[in-house]
Amino acid sequence: MVEHDALSATLEAYDAVAPTYAQLFRDELRDRPLDRAILGAFAEVVRASGDGQVADLGCGPGHITACLEELGLAAFGVDASPAMIELARQAYPGLRFDVGSMTALNIADGVLGGVLSRWSIIHTPPQELPVILAEFHRVLAPGGHLLVGFSASDDPSHPTQVFDHAVAPAYRWWPDHLAAMLRESGLAEVARMVREPQPTDRRQFQEIHLLARKAQAGAVRPNT
Repeated sequence: MVEHDALSATLEAYDAVAPTYAQLFRDELRDRPLDRAILGAFAEVVRASGDGQVADLGCGPGHITACLEELGLAAFGVDASPAMIELARQAYPGLRFDVGSMTALNIADGVLGGVLSRWSIIHTPPQELPVILAEFHRVLAPGGHLLVGFSASDDPSHPTQVFDHAVAPAYRWWPDHLAAMLRESGLAEVARMVREPQPTDRRQFQEIHLLARKAQAGAVRPNT
């Protein structure tokens, strides 16, 4: 299991800043056309693969869940922070939001057409990330897609790097390393988007979106 103390500290920190966080990020997509584009592409491939529900895991105050709904997906949000979920329910009363942990999702096996993990893995200790990736694989239907966003490490010899996040300790990942971890979990990369830092960004890190897919039923899983 993911280290309890790390999870508890992160949860308490996000509960404490939930209103500020919601106000700060409510309109974050407005000036981020590349992010809107990758979310649109994610919605399109989910629909092309048979639709199905989509879980926004680590949904925070729900603004990205609402975006997925606007893109035509049957989206719902899950977050470990009760304060964030309460704000999401207030802001988007027509959508479903659940309190839950990515380490043990209250979602049946193989039922989701898509999983979105947008900067929600960054507080996970690196040695524990396989637990969460295995959950992503478990809940996805055969042929389902995962879109995971994170900040990139800048040194392949150090594939994970700690950085000073405003809320809780967090990690950056070398993209090829994380793609290999996805592959080991049964999720094959099909595309990636690399966004270079802009002068107005809070942190001068590359931002990565990896799009991966669970194999279709009956497909032979490649050797890792």
